[in-house]
Amino acid sequence: MRATMIYAPGDIRVENLPDPKIVNSTDAVIRTVAACVCGSDLWDYRGINPVTEPHPIGHEYVGIVEEVGGDVSTVRPGQFVIGSFFASDNTCPICRAGYHTSCPHREFVGGCQAEYVRIPLADGTLVATPERPAEDLIPSLLTLSDVMGTGWYAAKAAEVGPGSTAVVVGDGAVGLSGVIAAKELGAERIIAMSRHESRQKLALEFGATDIVTERGAEGIARVKELTGGIGADSVLECVGTPESMQQALLSTRPGGNVGFVGVPHGVAIDGEQLFFSHVGLRGGPAPVRGYLPDLIQRVFDGRINPGKVFDLTLPLDEVAEGYKAMDERRAIKALLRP
Repeated sequence: MRATMIYAPGDIRVENLPDPKIVNSTDAVIRTVAACVCGSDLWDYRGINPVTEPHPIGHEYVGIVEEVGGDVSTVRPGQFVIGSFFASDNTCPICRAGYHTSCPHREFVGGCQAEYVRIPLADGTLVATPERPAEDLIPSLLTLSDVMGTGWYAAKAAEVGPGSTAVVVGDGAVGLSGVIAAKELGAERIIAMSRHESRQKLALEFGATDIVTERGAEGIARVKELTGGIGADSVLECVGTPESMQQALLSTRPGGNVGFVGVPHGVAIDGEQLFFSHVGLRGGPAPVRGYLPDLIQRVFDGRINPGKVFDLTLPLDEVAEGYKAMDERRAIKALLRP
């Protein structure tokens, strides 16, 4: 099969690799219908995460089940499925509590920018759609594998609720998905922090009521100005830098909450500052598996259309251009067709 490999920062190649096989009786193998490049893939591409040897890359996927192991019972060959970037058993107490990405049996699902993918713990990881989706639904369904589910978790972790004011820090695919989530969860006011006109327009289309272009102290002051001087009830941190975390914490009112889903790089939090702020803080790898049934139905019902975050579609053989375009901010998110 053809699969994407990263050799070094900036060095993305498509190579022929052996087709994946069933290894354990709980595995499934899917034929990838669509995959994509994630903002977190850029940490490796930019050399911020070390790349010590060539390896397959990509963790977002939708596809058709080709084969299942003998102990798989909830999905069958021929079904269209979506799964999380972490495999989980979906039966342990932690999964039942809604934190599938901390399942004791979790396993990262990588190498998904490829024609076929082996999915461990298929019963607990994959969710079949109610029917084979129309072509125009596939981009939105693909977002559920990570970015839409991650935006949803950011909003839930920040305790967005009816009538609340939410701020979204970050205008990438996760941040834009967080705008959708905040609207769906009932936020009355949604402030999107963005400096890029195309992303601002999409944020407004998704439900943002205000755009803040300022950063740092000026951005915090602008949020305070828009919220009567007190800050937001809920802030979604969708970047993962020290600057974005401070932006989030200092834009939140006392008693409010920050949901942080940007993978932290160099982030350090002052315990004394957090203590006296009365701001709640929760985050981590999004447990998207728990949200899949609900989000799939919202896509099929036409309530949400997060697939609009894909503004570049490429054949798998041109995946290197997808990375380059996202790295240069010429694209929000690149969809790949094997």
